[in-house]
Amino acid sequence: MRSPEPLELPFGDARQVLTVSKLNRQARLLLEGELGSIWVEGEISNLSRPSSGHMYFCLKDANAQVRCAMFRQQSRGVTFDLANGRQILVRARVTLYEARGEFQLVVDYVEEAGEGLLRRRFEELSSVSTFDPRR
Repeated sequence: MRSPEPLELPFGDARQVLTVSKLNRQARLLLEGELGSIWVEGEISNLSRPSSGHMYFCLKDANAQVRCAMFRQQSRGVTFDLANGRQILVRARVTLYEARGEFQLVVDYVEEAGEGLLRRRFEELSSVSTFDPRR
């Protein structure tokens, strides 16, 4: 009886098999290395403020959303109320949360954008006394 012929693998002889953990780590390093710190504008949704002091939310536009985390130290610098539906601009580090394999932004700075920003600037201008040439 003849011995069976070896099976030919569809992708050649050598396989590089990764664990899920190693795949996620490599994906995180790739994302962080290529994109680094970026600016993103969007609308807040699914805002959560656990007792840890961190904030978790999604930023969305008409076609997509991305998860965001803002840790306690950075959230202390926010000078306005973050709320669902508010348009904001964030500076964030792109990363991948390895334990879940989820792409996310780690926010280190946030400011108002869109109508909220325009409304606040108008209110600031309205509260400044106007020049009176008779004085």
